[in-house]
Parts: sequence; structure tokens; C-alpha cells
Amino acid sequence: MSRGGAQKSSPLTLVLMVASAAIGGTLQYGYNLAIMNSPTVFIQTFINETFLERWDIQLEDYQVTLVWTIIVSIFSLGGLVGAIIAGPMTIRFGRKKCLLLNNIFLMSGALLALTSRAAKSFEMIIISRVLIGINSGISMNVQPMYFGESAPKHLRGAISLSSAVFTSFGVVLGQVVGLREILGSEPCWHYLLASNAIPGFIQLLTLPWFPESPRYLLIDRGDKEACIKALRRLRGCEVQSSELDEILQEQADTKGMRPRRPWELFADRSVRWQLITVMIISSAMQLCGNDSIYFYASYVFKEAGISDDQIQYITIGTGTCEFTACIMCNLLIERKGRRFMLMGGFILMTVWAVVFTIALSFEHYVSWMPYLSMACIFTYILSFGMGPAGVTGVLPTEIFNQTARPAAYMIAGSMMWINLFIIGMIFPFLVSELSEYCFVPFGAVCLLSALYVGLFLPETKGKSLSAITSEFHKLNFKGEDKRKESQTQAQYQLGEVCLSTAL
Repeated sequence: MSRGGAQKSSPLTLVLMVASAAIGGTLQYGYNLAIMNSPTVFIQTFINETFLERWDIQLEDYQVTLVWTIIVSIFSLGGLVGAIIAGPMTIRFGRKKCLLLNNIFLMSGALLALTSRAAKSFEMIIISRVLIGINSGISMNVQPMYFGESAPKHLRGAISLSSAVFTSFGVVLGQVVGLREILGSEPCWHYLLASNAIPGFIQLLTLPWFPESPRYLLIDRGDKEACIKALRRLRGCEVQSSELDEILQEQADTKGMRPRRPWELFADRSVRWQLITVMIISSAMQLCGNDSIYFYASYVFKEAGISDDQIQYITIGTGTCEFTACIMCNLLIERKGRRFMLMGGFILMTVWAVVFTIALSFEHYVSWMPYLSMACIFTYILSFGMGPAGVTGVLPTEIFNQTARPAAYMIAGSMMWINLFIIGMIFPFLVSELSEYCFVPFGAVCLLSALYVGLFLPETKGKSLSAITSEFHKLNFKGEDKRKESQTQAQYQLGEVCLSTAL
């Protein structure tokens, strides 16, 4: 074991592990968000034809829209189930094996989607979307945990942020595959819905060759030799004693403690502000409305004045924009810090929401306003990718210890999926009812989130868990610490008086 820091490392295994886990992990979330946009009309026609053939009923437009909205939004409820079961699965099976087992839901969902057309059953599409949602819910929780526990401290933010990079890459990939020239046409839409099985197969073939999370091996399993072996493979060099000592310190701090349950975190004052932070930031990630643009891209761009023929190509630009922004955030996060990137992203999103609202209000009076509206959508997505998209997944790994981390991810993931479901259900109605003011609520959410981050979230860049915990301790026990200090001072002064009297 090396005690110096001079030995050169070549963490190729870590890079390949990140790619393998993410291809079948968070890439699926972005991919499955994007592929539902292009076959909208074809699936709605399929729903109508199914009702007509079975029950000789011609559905009204609003009824078809309702069934379609259920198909789209049920993905979020599946994600909620996945987020809830992710915690117990990671504790029982470990991070890597959990990601591999997660492909059972993916393959089952892909098979149902593929055969739904031949079976003439839109219900199979609904069940498929639930299963795909469960797969995404598990991967969105487990993958950042796996990355955060496997990465060295100086790369922790960048490696964890790669989850967001692959999510945005999945969006772009889904938008490209969903083009009418590829799989987004009427004869191929069921192949498009089942195409998510391909990244899953890649993960099943590659991930078993990589090590388990070193922290899980040592802290949860108590296997020090396996931990050192995993660290040696992931770092590409001998294990630094300082890194192993930090893991051993966390093991000592949590010795004899079983994994925490979500309701226990709510009752524990020592993690109150950590929990409030992940709940607010995870909720804001969806309530800012960014992911709804992928669900209902055509609605948004129609409001911006874009013609139907151009919309499928414009939507690829939105995914590319977020992908580029996430890469930039990956390069900047270890320099600027989590707090700066998160707050800056929300502030910029607030600004673009205001400009977008103004542009929509004047689009019928000024000829170039539709182009400004479209530019605002791109800059809004760019700002989202630079901050909330990447940093949100990093936070639970950095501010909770090993025993509380799975439960924290369960809570954060649940908040994210519940809010995604709510936004997915109300967004088309929000656009139709509020029209040019549809982004005002999202702008308000971004402004409030920026204020919270600026006032209450300490910087976590390059800090150990104990240092971060001590900063949150000041918030969690703010009043009590002051009372203890005053009591201690009073007792000390009283002792002095007694001593002088005795003399």
C-alpha cells in the first residue's frame, strides 16, 4: 500500500466501468423520455383503432389524449416504485449486482412493447412503460451511488456527474432513433419502444467484468481484502493509505449500525437539513419543467411558432444542448463547486423563463419573436444541464454516510418521480390554459430554488464526509449549540467566583 501521492495512476478500469454502468443505467432514463415524442400520433391512432375493433367505439379527441397521457405519465409511477425498492436492493445485492438484476424489468418491458401491436393491446404498452419506469427508477438511484462510492475524492463530482451526461446522451440518442427516417415511422413505432433493450444487453455483457463499490465491500460486507483489490483495479495503481483510512474511518463511525430506513431519517434531527436539501433540489429538478419539454416537445414548439415538419429536427437540438451543457458542467464542477453550479443554473433558468414569457406574449406582433422563443427554450435547457441536471445526483452521496445513503436516495428519487408524474399530467393542460404564461410557474420554482441553495447549502467540493457533516450540524443544532456555549461560559465563570471566594 502506497503512502505517498506521487505514484502515477491510470484509472482506465474506472472509466470503462462508468461507461458500462451508465449505458444500461441512466442512459435508459433519457432514452425512454425521448422516444415517446415521435410516435405520438401513431400510438394515438392505434389506441383509437383498438377501441373501435373491440367495442365499436370511436373515441373523442380528449379521450385519446387522456389515454396517451396515462401511457406517458405511468412511466413516472414505475420510476417511483423503482426508487422505493432501489434502497433495499442495493443493501441486499450490492450496487453492481443491483444494476445487473435491474435489466429484468427492462427486458420484460421491451418484450411487451414489441408484441403489443401484434396482440392489438395498448394495455401492454402501459404495462411496458411501468416496467421501464421501474428500471429507470432503480438505475437513477443506484448508479450515482455506485459511482460516488467508487471514485476518488478529487474526481467524485465529475464521475458522479457522468450519470447526467449519459442521461442527456440518452435523450439525444432517443431523439435521433425516433426520427421518421429511422424508427419513428408508422410501421416501426413498436420497434422504437422496444429498442431500449439494446443498451441493456451491452450492460449485461460488460458490467460483470468490473469490481463492486469498494465502500460497499468494506463497510457493508466487512471484506477489507476485496475492498483493497477493487480500489487497486479502479485506481490503476497501489492503494493510497489516506483513501483507505477515510473508508475505515467511515466504517468505524457506522460500526454496529444497521442501514437506516427512510422514516428514520425523517425522525433524526442530525440529518434534518441534509434531508430537506435533497428533497427540495430533487423536486425542483422536475418542477422546473425541463423534462416535460421532452415529453411534450411538439406542444412547446407549436406555441413557439415552429411548423410541424421542423419540430422533429428541432427537438434533437434540445437534447444536444443538454448533452453539451452536462459535459461542460463535468469539466467545471471540480473547479467552481457544487453550490455555484447549482445556484447559477437556477438563476439563469429564471431569467430565460421571463424572457420566454415576454417573447411568447409578443410573437403575434413581432416577426422574429418565435425564433427568440425557441432560443429561450435552448438556453433554458442549457442552463439546466449546467447546474441541476448534474449536481442533484451527486448530493446524497456526499452529504449522507453509508448507512443513511440508500434511504436518502430512496427519498430523493421518490420526490423526483412523484413531481415528474405531476408535471407530466398537468403540463399539456398548463400550456393550453396559460398559453404564453406557461413558463411562469417554472420560473418561480427556479427562483425559489436558487434562493434556498444560496442561503442553506454548504459547499461540498473536495471535502470529507465528516467536514460536510459538521457544517450541516451548525444548521441542525443551531439554537442548541448557542445555548450550550452560554451555559458552559456561565458555569466556567461561576467556578472562577467560587475558587476566588475559597481563597
